Amino acid sequence: MKNIFLIALLCVVYNTQAVAQGCVAIRGAGGSSCSITGHLMHADTSGYTLNINTRYFKSYKHYVGTAEQKQRVALGTEVINHTLSMDIGLTKTINKKWSAAIYIPVIANDRSSLYEHANRGRFTTSSFGIGDIRIATYTWLKDPTKMPKFNAQVGFGVKLPTGDYRYTDRFTTATGTVVGPVDQSIQLGDGGTGFTLELNAYQRFGKRISAYGNFYYLVNPREQNGVSTAKGGTASATAVLYTTDVMSVPDQYLIRGGLNYQVRNWTFSGGLRFEAIPAKDLIGGNEGFRRPGEVLTIEPGITYMFSKLNLFLTVPTAIMRNRTQSYPDQIRSSLTGTNYKGDAAFADYSINLGFSLKL
Repeated sequence: MKNIFLIALLCVVYNTQAVAQGCVAIRGAGGSSCSITGHLMHADTSGYTLNINTRYFKSYKHYVGTAEQKQRVALGTEVINHTLSMDIGLTKTINKKWSAAIYIPVIANDRSSLYEHANRGRFTTSSFGIGDIRIATYTWLKDPTKMPKFNAQVGFGVKLPTGDYRYTDRFTTATGTVVGPVDQSIQLGDGGTGFTLELNAYQRFGKRISAYGNFYYLVNPREQNGVSTAKGGTASATAVLYTTDVMSVPDQYLIRGGLNYQVRNWTFSGGLRFEAIPAKDLIGGNEGFRRPGEVLTIEPGITYMFSKLNLFLTVPTAIMRNRTQSYPDQIRSSLTGTNYKGDAAFADYSINLGFSLKL
């Protein structure tokens, strides 16, 4: 039981969803499979498990496609985002195969830039509050108490538009200050009701080594949320033409995989993590402002297990960042006859620190 619990736990603690990667606004939706912990700490009884994951990163390196725009930092014109988030998850174990969970993200963002303030100096806008809450149910394909070498878990959820997607702050202009919606990357929510699909799996290779894999997709059918991108001003005719005058409600997804190695109460892990905002959604239209992008990271981690409490730390570190072409970019390219692709700022790494507690 201990080995199975450990393998499944690693699927949990290393599968908390991305809060963001800077200007690419990958929304936090809580840990995606915290129910696994609840099943395997006491698989023969029902109960609750509390999962807390805290994540921090600083984004400031700009990319167009996969090319870093190093001049932005050299000239001091880069946009800098600081994001600190806490995902609070509570899982109810229903029986040996089924569980249900609720995830509540609490987010604090700061964003400093020049261009959003008429280039009259570097000023900061901020946001703080609860993000989009998610409710999900999970089921194992096999009974985990029978200790199979391989098992998989499927999850379905609903993401609610509880995060403030109209959050405002002050922007400096040539004539004073105005109040307007903050940038999409630091809004607390996206304004859409979404649906999530998850798949979490593990494979044992003896007593100490195991593999894990996770897949998560958020479908956001709503196309736009109606929030202006003009930072308190009036949208330009060009922005209206390219549909970037209002914010979109994009899909997002995450794919992870790697290996775990156990030494007594310690577990060391390493793998790859790929997270993205696609340019086009599975359901609904694609107009509106978004910064689609992809981030590939190596993800080292460490976990320490107590009887009911488990502590973990992971540090996903970027090895590829790609600001892909958005649908409005494609419209602009078609109308102007010149291939256009916007830029976005990404982080070098993020720090994920948290715990899982059987109540």
